[in-house]
Amino acid sequence: MSTTVWSRIADTVSREFSDIGDVEQMTKVTVRLALAGLLGFVLGFEREARGKAAGARTHMLVAMGSALFVLTPQFTGMAIADMSRVVQGLLAGVGFLCAGAILKSGKDEQAVQGLTTAAGMWMTAAIGLACGLGREVTAILSTLLALVVLALVPHFSRGLQGVIGNQARAGNDTSNEETRR
Repeated sequence: MSTTVWSRIADTVSREFSDIGDVEQMTKVTVRLALAGLLGFVLGFEREARGKAAGARTHMLVAMGSALFVLTPQFTGMAIADMSRVVQGLLAGVGFLCAGAILKSGKDEQAVQGLTTAAGMWMTAAIGLACGLGREVTAILSTLLALVVLALVPHFSRGLQGVIGNQARAGNDTSNEETRR
């Protein structure tokens, strides 16, 4: 009797841990989650290097969690049409997380901090979602483009502001011949 009980318990435990059926499925899950984590790290490291609160670990967890939220229903046989509800719930949840990264400092209406970090986490969730759906190339390209936005656009913006500022100062110069007329 005791052997039968232990045998049934062992069989039940074995079935509980058999959600990944074969090596191919295990490889897909591992690659998708690992890639999501790696791409999340890339964006998070950029934020961390700039001294932002949400860094590499946060972005990695957002990407991997997003991938897992779409991986699990895929492997349980959920219809693609039903996946839209999973994605909607995921993005709503990430929206709450991103809202926590946004701070309004002081009484000044213009003093809002964390918008770029929040947008980066939102983008990271989308990248993780792409990884989870098996769109690895799309996820990699999106990460590279997001990195360009985070790392290079600020330099271009400062340069353009300098040019525009110089033009504005030149236009306000009272020694200009047209203003003397």
